[in-house]
Amino acid sequence: ERSFDHASDRNSREERIMKSATYILAAVGIFILSGTGKALSRVDRQEDNSSCPNIEVLRGRDGRDGLPGPTGPAGKDGKNGKRGETGPMGPSGPPGPSSGGVTYIRWGKTECPSVTETEFVYEGIAAGTYYTSKGGSATHLCLPKDPVYSNFNPGVQGLSPVYGMEYENPNVINRHLDDYNVPCAVCYAPTRSTVLMVPAKNSCPSSSWTLEYSGYIMTEKRNHHRSSFECVDKDAESIPGSSSNINGALFYHVEATCNGIPCDPYDTQKELTCAVCTR
Repeated sequence: ERSFDHASDRNSREERIMKSATYILAAVGIFILSGTGKALSRVDRQEDNSSCPNIEVLRGRDGRDGLPGPTGPAGKDGKNGKRGETGPMGPSGPPGPSSGGVTYIRWGKTECPSVTETEFVYEGIAAGTYYTSKGGSATHLCLPKDPVYSNFNPGVQGLSPVYGMEYENPNVINRHLDDYNVPCAVCYAPTRSTVLMVPAKNSCPSSSWTLEYSGYIMTEKRNHHRSSFECVDKDAESIPGSSSNINGALFYHVEATCNGIPCDPYDTQKELTCAVCTR
């Protein structure tokens, strides 16, 4: 009986020693795994119903950050925000290009005037309807000197003929041009957008206009075929070799009357001047 009690006490003592050793080894292992044994986070105590004292379990430090993962898919576009207030007006920009320019006919000359940015297009022959015809056109043409024909009927039709223009009775103004034919020149002003013929003036309305040329108003005689008024250059020329006086379309100087026109400042005995201006 004593041998049995002795053996039992020995076994109980060994069990207690083994449990104590197990807890000690566990605590030492946690301490070693913690790295340097510095202060660590505490966790709740775990109580045991055994006679072994409670052991404080320590948590190891966080491991190193891992490598960045792959970029995820793009998210959806957000909704448009509210429109902001209108900002202040900016400064004015530089002037833009002008329109496509203007063309005009310089009657009585073979060249265009020496005006800045005025270009020569072609030289021509002034023409119109025969002075006694009832039909035809009231306007005049500046026919080019090198015509090009397409389809045509052979033979002279004579339905609406066009005649060269002649100076008639120029008096003291270019008297040497009487019965000679009238030349013309087509001119182009690419930087201007308006052309104006000013009657009874040899200058433009203001400095904002460019004077292309000045001269005298001429048209058909009062009892002839009605035609338009043209501004013929003050230094008019003639077509060489055209003094045969065959008539055709005719140019006469123009004077004002007192019928509906104030004779002061207009004068019935003076030929009306003209100016061709662009802007």
